[in-house]
Amino acid sequence: MSDLQMMKLALMTATGLSKGALHIYAGLAVFFGMAAVARVSLASPRPWLAVALIAVFVEVADMRDNIVTGVPSQFAGNWHDVWNTLFWPTVILLLARFTSVLQRR
Repeated sequence: MSDLQMMKLALMTATGLSKGALHIYAGLAVFFGMAAVARVSLASPRPWLAVALIAVFVEVADMRDNIVTGVPSQFAGNWHDVWNTLFWPTVILLLARFTSVLQRR
């Protein structure tokens, strides 16, 4: 088992969260963290791109681990993980860019 897989299992055990929930929280943490560190608006595509790159990287690493260990690939599951990770950052980005919902009053 790779270090990435061991880290994911440790996080699931420590938090009691499902794998899907961890994807959601990780996506939001990266999105807000990147916006804060880069000091950019939530309307900027940069935080969203960071989430997308990390989500794809992690899923490619999962696919590689499956190949190495002989586990059949589940592309639908990998896509579902990327979708879970990107859903709320995408909603927040779209709200920030195209509505006044997230603007200060």
